[in-house]
Amino acid sequence: MRTRIKICGLTTPETLDAAVEAGADAVGFVFYPPSPRAVTLGQAVALARRLPPFVTPVGLFVNAAEASVEAALQAIPSLLLQFHGDEPPEHCEAWRRPYLRALAMTPETRLLDWSTRYRSAQALLVDAPVASGYGGGGKVFDWSLLAANASSRLVLSGGLNAANVGDGIRQVRPWAVDVSSGVESSRGVKCPELIQGFCAAVRRADAKP
Repeated sequence: MRTRIKICGLTTPETLDAAVEAGADAVGFVFYPPSPRAVTLGQAVALARRLPPFVTPVGLFVNAAEASVEAALQAIPSLLLQFHGDEPPEHCEAWRRPYLRALAMTPETRLLDWSTRYRSAQALLVDAPVASGYGGGGKVFDWSLLAANASSRLVLSGGLNAANVGDGIRQVRPWAVDVSSGVESSRGVKCPELIQGFCAAVRRADAKP
């Protein structure tokens, strides 16, 4: 199976083009103002227009107002939704559109319960817990927690980079991997070379038996 790749938190045309050229399957736009990777709707629209066919734009929302989500869907019709806050299933399903549901993975997390509760999600995005606030913290969680909670609908996230993504793929066998800080030269600033290196590392892992 080919592991799909999502590069999240893109903010400039140059880094979006780099992600596409490196072979990313999806690119993420953060609609969460406190994040250093946040973009306005206008910026996201301009970036989405640069995407070629079959590269999916993903909008990351954290407890956003319904009007904000609706505006993004109207402006970017192909947008895949990603909910990273406290959104219940009925909120995620309200737009009748495909969505990802993010969750923080801890020893107490019951992935099967999440999978059942959010059965309408295209996938669950598993990330490390954040001490305060929402979103990813750029930290790796204990991947062995997923061994007893096997699911075919997983996107592995949390502290991934070119050096460790191969191990994550071999251990977890996720449908996709999601990276943000692991391809940055500084906080919130994506690096084309690191993006290329990350995507190449995923392909190398896929090529191994």
